[in-house]
This record gives sequence, C-alpha cells and structure tokens, in this order.
Amino acid sequence: MTISVLLVDDHELIRQGLRRAFERDGDCEVVGEAGTLADAHRLLGLATPHVVILDVRLPDGNGLDACRKIRANNPEIGIVILTMYAGDDQLFGALDSGASAFVPKNAPAEDVVAAARQAASTPRSFTATDLAEAMQRRLSPTGPQLSPREREVLGLLADGLGVAQISRQLYISESTTKTHISKLYEKLGAGNRAQALMTALKLGLLKRDEPGL
Repeated sequence: MTISVLLVDDHELIRQGLRRAFERDGDCEVVGEAGTLADAHRLLGLATPHVVILDVRLPDGNGLDACRKIRANNPEIGIVILTMYAGDDQLFGALDSGASAFVPKNAPAEDVVAAARQAASTPRSFTATDLAEAMQRRLSPTGPQLSPREREVLGLLADGLGVAQISRQLYISESTTKTHISKLYEKLGAGNRAQALMTALKLGLLKRDEPGL
C-alpha cells in the first residue's frame, strides 16, 4: 500500500527536502503541501492522507493545537510533529496533543520518513527518539547528573557567553564546546539556551544571583 503524505511547513526548502526523501522511498507519496494551517485544513477537507507531517510553528497558528483538531476529526490519521525546538516540553506537548510521532528538524530526513511509516501503521501510538530518556527525566526527583565540565559550561552560558568565548575561557575547541552544550540541552530536556537556564534554575543547578540571571 502506498502511504499518502501531506507536508505542512512554512519553509519551502524543508518541504522540498522532505518531498525528495519521500520520493526516494518507493512506498510513500506526497499528495499535498501547505505553508499555513488554513491551507492544511483546506487540503484535508479535499482528501484524507494517511499521514500529516506538521510543523509546530506556523504563520497562522500552533501545530499542536492543529494536531488536536485533526486527531479529533480523523482518529485513524497518522500525525508526525516536526519542530526546531526539541525539548521535553515540546515532546510531551506532542504526546498530549494526540500526535503519532515527534521528530526534531535537525534529524535526518530519513527519520521523518521512518516516523511517517510508523504513524501510518499505528496512528494512535506515540514514538520519539528521546522518549525513554525524557520520561526518566520527568520522573527522576534528583534531576540530571552533570559532569564538572558541563557545570562549567552551564555557568558560562548563564553569564551570557557565546560558543567562541566559552572555548577561549576553557581552552577547548569550539567543536568540543558545542558538544558540551548539546549534551547539556539533552540532559536538561531543553531546545535552546533560555530553556536550559530556566530548567537549571528550577532544578537548583543555578542560583538566581549568578551573573546573567
């Protein structure tokens, strides 16, 4: 069975990249593209694809709110949430909205295709690469365990330093600094610096009287 897919993202380049990825897959077919929720709902009114790939941030609304509406009207449709902000809040927001899968935009396009396949076969289940770790972070009363170097990087992020400044201060390469920051975001379930610092504050990993907070 050919899996029909509707792409909903306001960035044309992302839609083009995903279309090519689905075209390389012999079992999937992109049957429509939309850059707004209004266009997406119009296309859904004309036909019901097996899967909707849905961006969270769109010019005329929130993708998670749209996901709830689509799920209410189409219980058997697969919905893959695609987002640039892949923290725990977004992941659990996708789960609560009735999505079938959650994929960050920095993931390979093949991961989106795989998620679409999963969504088409089991639309009312939920998959995400980081789901088990996110659940553990939510349930763990002790919070994430940071290495001494990660704590240093966290403190410098709180001071407002950028990657190049942190690298010079710690005498490490920018690539290594970026790796530490990426690990910090992962452990804190954050998608950006602001989320990481707020989470660190809540967990007691930073104090409000530290510079930059």
